Amino acid sequence: MPKMKTHSSLKDRFKITGTGKVMRYKAYKNHLLSGKSGRQKRVLNNQPLMASGDVARLKQGLSQIKG
Repeated sequence: MPKMKTHSSLKDRFKITGTGKVMRYKAYKNHLLSGKSGRQKRVLNNQPLMASGDVARLKQGLSQIKG
């Protein structure tokens, strides 16, 4: 049976922490930043954890990335 490959688009969009939790990035932080307030940009800076219901499906796609 062949090895399971990492889904290429998922490895850039998500990060697995050392304890195995999955972190995601927030939208609206790429361009048109001059029109957004400083508070809005600060709030968008943090990276929240993924919802627990989605983690099992994501970890299957991220199977080859060590966490």
